[in-house]
Amino acid sequence: MKQHITMALAGNPNAGKTTLFNELTGARQHVGNYPGITVDYKIGRFSYEGQEIVITDLPGTYSLTAYSVEEIVSRDFLTTNRPDVVINIVDASNLERNLYLTTQFLEMGVPLIIALNMIDVAKDRGIEVRYEKLAELLGVQIVPIIARSGEGTKELIKQALEVAHSEKIWCPKDISYGDDLDEVLMELVSIITDSSFLITTYPPHYTAIKYLEHDDQILAMGQKADPLVTQKLEQMVASISDHLLKTMDVYPESMIADHRYGFIKSIVRQGVLSHKFDIDRLYASDKIDKVLTNRLIGPIVMLLILFGLYQFTFSWSELPVSLMGSFFGWLGGVVDATLPDGPAKSMLISGVIDGVGGVLGFVPLIMFMFFGIAILEDSGYLARVAFMMDRIFRIFGLHGSSVMPFIVSGGIAGGCAVPGVMATRTLRSPKERMATLLTVPFMNCGAKVPVLVLLIGAFFTDHQALYMFLFTMLAWLVALVVAKFLRTTVLKGEATPFVMELPPYRFPTLRGLLIHTWERTWQYIKKAGTVILGISIILWALMTYPGLPDSQSESFEAKRTVTRQSYPQPIRTELLTHNEEAGKLSPEAQQLREALTIIDQQESGAGLRYSIAGKIGTFLEPVSSLAGFDWRTNIALLGGFAAKEVIISTLGTAYSMGEVKVDVSDSLGERLVRDPHWNSVVAVAVLIFIMFYAPCFVTVVCIAKEAGSWKWAFFSMAFNTTFAFFAAVAVFQIGSMLG
Repeated sequence: MKQHITMALAGNPNAGKTTLFNELTGARQHVGNYPGITVDYKIGRFSYEGQEIVITDLPGTYSLTAYSVEEIVSRDFLTTNRPDVVINIVDASNLERNLYLTTQFLEMGVPLIIALNMIDVAKDRGIEVRYEKLAELLGVQIVPIIARSGEGTKELIKQALEVAHSEKIWCPKDISYGDDLDEVLMELVSIITDSSFLITTYPPHYTAIKYLEHDDQILAMGQKADPLVTQKLEQMVASISDHLLKTMDVYPESMIADHRYGFIKSIVRQGVLSHKFDIDRLYASDKIDKVLTNRLIGPIVMLLILFGLYQFTFSWSELPVSLMGSFFGWLGGVVDATLPDGPAKSMLISGVIDGVGGVLGFVPLIMFMFFGIAILEDSGYLARVAFMMDRIFRIFGLHGSSVMPFIVSGGIAGGCAVPGVMATRTLRSPKERMATLLTVPFMNCGAKVPVLVLLIGAFFTDHQALYMFLFTMLAWLVALVVAKFLRTTVLKGEATPFVMELPPYRFPTLRGLLIHTWERTWQYIKKAGTVILGISIILWALMTYPGLPDSQSESFEAKRTVTRQSYPQPIRTELLTHNEEAGKLSPEAQQLREALTIIDQQESGAGLRYSIAGKIGTFLEPVSSLAGFDWRTNIALLGGFAAKEVIISTLGTAYSMGEVKVDVSDSLGERLVRDPHWNSVVAVAVLIFIMFYAPCFVTVVCIAKEAGSWKWAFFSMAFNTTFAFFAAVAVFQIGSMLG
């Protein structure tokens, strides 16, 4: 017995592939209802009857022709890693469409087993699939399953292991593509076999088909491997292409696709499918879509769902967020009472607890937000959002496929711009793709959400959900307007047609929802405990050193001495010798303690001004004050260039070292409200700037990689920051004039 068996899980988008992967492995992988979200394959492990199994979840794809990154990733994995068995998950309710990919697996000759999924959905639609007959005609084993409930999965793995242990060689299945192509195929296969051309990677028959399909990736590989053989093969393909164009006005790749579908139809019509009633009747999903995707009602329902999501998030998370804030306030108090005054104590309280704690305090809210989004995603509703938004996106020069990158980036708040930028790979038009990847950072990603929640919660307490909804709508509007500007200036070009599949509505499983919620929340926590912690400590150091000049320190020490001496000796002694076990301080001693605390805060604030970060913030203040930003806010915004979560941690640090009176139990929001530099107009101006200025560093790198040039990454930073600043200035100046 092998030490472990390798399996690959492949299939069309929305066929339930990743649901099956999660059911088998418990792996925490995001399930999306739109092709293009997953661009890398995921690996999981599990055991079955003592056999260790390594299973790889490949991206959802409709074919193995290298037109998209998903197709390339899937095909490269199969040919490079050569799994012991490929489990092809097929949607029983859309059999013919799903079998197109199956025919390509048969052409490749991979050791194959079919998991016939969603047999319950097919039954509800009055469709019966005689899978034994289908297995006989295809020559592969078929196991009916319901992935979301786990029904049939044990039998599937048992049959898959039998295929894997049989150690069959890769044996391509011959499918007729018409007399003209079949004849040429035999000649191509003969040349490929005789010259051992690419045979270590692909079967000769499959390579011949790819040459007829003019597969760019295979052609490039062939040119590199043996230019002479490549030239000979391309000449033969060019000859048959000319012949087909003259006689039938068709290219070889079109004829191959037609014959694949003909092969599928011939199988299906041999008693494989039967319909218990009229196949043209409206299914449940279609009936729901008549309302939810209606031109007039659909957008209204979409906005109500979005507003409901925020209402749910804020109402359910209010108590746990408050408890988290109290916990970090208590923790700061414990450290303050335990450690002696000095740099270590300052770093722990201001750099770690006030900094990272400010980010972690929003974990409950983030969890509820992600849970709500997971429901919308797993149910299939987000695909409808993309469908409805296509009409609007076209007005602004974008494509319906641009919708999902926007949503992934935080269009419903809580996403991330990095996978959003990567998801633009699904766009075929280079101009539309570039306009999309330059504007997805405008969405309210998970890093911006805590900042929005902090300022909205502090200055607009009574209408938090409404303001969150309005700022989300503003993010969409600004992104679309900027996209229109780009498409009419630097990225001019014609719009391309939009075609997408609407998956059936499904009830999300609780297990799937919990996996998706925890996965995203854990990424947030992990980032706070690593990247944010490191940046917070660095920024604390920049806000602490070099510190006050000696003359200034001596001035504050003299002030403390005068303050102490204004109280009788017994009061000074009581404060000096006081500990928690001794009980509460007398009113006079408590008064002295508060007076000394104010002096400490004033010294800390003065020290912050003399620090490296303070000097930078102060240097920028003459310009930033046009938007209402003071020097401490400038420090936080500079930290946000690295990661937007740092804004919260830096504000927490700056306002625990600042000139305002701070009680250790105060939340950051309470400190901002109490500070004279802040008001609701400043809060909105800061929010506008944070929403739209330069993407975080990781996103900038991703833009450079996806755009193929750093010039677009630098353009994104410069353009976004300039736009954000002028927008913030306009908000602050107009708001101030209106009082």
